[in-house]
Amino acid sequence: MTATVEERKAANKALIDEVLKAYPEKMAKRRAKHLGTFEDGKPDCGVKSNIKSLPGVMTIRGCAYAGSKGVVWGPIKDMIHISHGPVGCGQYSWAARRNYYIGTTGIDTFVTMQFTSDFQEKDIVFGGDKKLDKIIDEIQSLFPLNKGISIQSECPIGLIGDDIEAVSKKKSQQYEGHTIVPVRCEGFRGVSQSLGHHLANDAIRDWVFDKTETGKRPELASTPYDVAIIGDYNIGGDAWSSRILLEEIGLRVIAQWSGDGSIAELENTPKAKLNVLHCYRSMNYISRHMEEKYGIPWVEYNFFGPTMIEKSLREIASHFDDTIKANAERVIAKYRPLVDAVIAKYKPRLAGKKVMLFVGGLRPRHVIGAYEDLGMDVVGTGYEFGHNDDYQRTTHYVKDGTLIYDDVTGYEFEKFVEQVQPDLVGSGIKEKYVFQKMGVPFRQMHSWDYSGPYHGYDGFAIFARDMDMAISSPVWSLAKAPWKRAA
Repeated sequence: MTATVEERKAANKALIDEVLKAYPEKMAKRRAKHLGTFEDGKPDCGVKSNIKSLPGVMTIRGCAYAGSKGVVWGPIKDMIHISHGPVGCGQYSWAARRNYYIGTTGIDTFVTMQFTSDFQEKDIVFGGDKKLDKIIDEIQSLFPLNKGISIQSECPIGLIGDDIEAVSKKKSQQYEGHTIVPVRCEGFRGVSQSLGHHLANDAIRDWVFDKTETGKRPELASTPYDVAIIGDYNIGGDAWSSRILLEEIGLRVIAQWSGDGSIAELENTPKAKLNVLHCYRSMNYISRHMEEKYGIPWVEYNFFGPTMIEKSLREIASHFDDTIKANAERVIAKYRPLVDAVIAKYKPRLAGKKVMLFVGGLRPRHVIGAYEDLGMDVVGTGYEFGHNDDYQRTTHYVKDGTLIYDDVTGYEFEKFVEQVQPDLVGSGIKEKYVFQKMGVPFRQMHSWDYSGPYHGYDGFAIFARDMDMAISSPVWSLAKAPWKRAA
C-alpha cells in the first residue's frame, strides 16, 4: 500500500529524529540543519548547505584541488595539468574520470596522462619555484605539441607561499603562444570541491580570456547561431550526445567546457551568442561573468530523459529565430518513436520502483525527470557540495514529501536506506560497495558505472537499460537486502 504524502513526511521526521539520537548533542543540533523533507510551496528544500563538514562523520566531499583539477581543468585535452605538490595528495594526479576526448594521447591530447611535481621535504623547506620552472622546461621538451599548462596547487603550495604566478608569467614569455595558468586551488580552501570550481573559473577569466582580448589568438568567424556547451565533462560521451541535438536544431557549437574541450575553445567562448549551461554548480560563475562583461546570455539545460530534453530544446530555441524553433520541434518529433519504444519496453518493469540519490553537481535534481519518465519514484535526494541556490532549483524537480539530505554522512545514508527501503540507490563510488553488500541495487551516478552516455535520446535508452539491469539482476536473489531477509 502506497503511503500518503503526510504519512511520508511523518515517517521522514521520525527517521531523522532517530538518526540524530546517535550523535552527541552539539553534533546532532548541527546535523539537524542539513536533514529535512521538502514541502510544496517552499522556496527551497529547507536544509542548510555549503557549510564545513563535521570532523569524524565520514563526509563524501572532495577538496578545492579536486574541484579544479578533477573537474574543470583536467578534461581540457590539449593542455598539460600539473598537480603541484606531494604525490600523496594526488588522487586526481593518478587517475581521471571518463572524460572522453578525440586526439592522440601523448601527442596532442593529455587528459589521461598525469603529471606531478612530487614535492619532497627539501621542496617544502626551500620552496618549489625552481623545480616548477624545470618541470615546465621538461614538459615543453617531451610534449612540444601541448597548447598550454595549468598549475594545480595542492595544500603545501599555499602554506609555504610558492609564487606560482611569477613562474607562470616568466614561462609564458619564454614559450610564446603557450598559455600557462596558475590555479590557487589548494585543497584546504573552502568547505568542499565547490570552491575549487569557482577558483578554476576565476583562473580562466584572468589567464585565458585576457589573451583573446589582447589579440594574441586569431579571430573566430562568428555566425548568428553560435553556442557554447558549458559545464559538461563528457562522461561516457555525454557532451557529444548534447552536441548532436544542438547541431540538429541548427546551432553551431563553438566550444565545449571542458569535456573534449581545448584551450582555443575556451578562448572562443566570448564570441558565443548563448551559453548553454549544464552543470550549474561548477560553471555558473564564469557564465555570469560572460553575461556581465560580454553580454552573453546563459540558460541552464537538462538533457536527461525525454521530458526534460523537450523542455530544454524549446527553451534553447526560444533564444533564436523561428527557423531554430521549428527545427527543435522537428527534432523532438523525430525522436519520439525511439522514446516511445524505450518507455514501452522498460516502464512496465520499472514503474513504481523507489530511488534514493546522493550525488554531486547537478545530478541530484537533473536525473529525477529521467527516472519519472520510466515511472520510477525518487523518494530521497541530496547534494555532496550543493549551495542554497541548488536546493532552490531542486524544488522544480522533487515531489512533496521527498527526503532531503545535504552532505549526508555514511551513517545517516545507511540508516535512511535501511528505513526507506528503496529499490535502487544512485550515488558515488565511495558508497557503491556499502549498499551492494547490503543487498541493495546500486548505480554509480558520478560516471555512469562505466556505461553511458546518459544525455540525449540515445542516452535515455542506455539509462533505462542500465537501471533495469541494476534492479533486475538475478544476483539480488542471492544477496538480499536486510528488510527482505526479515520478511
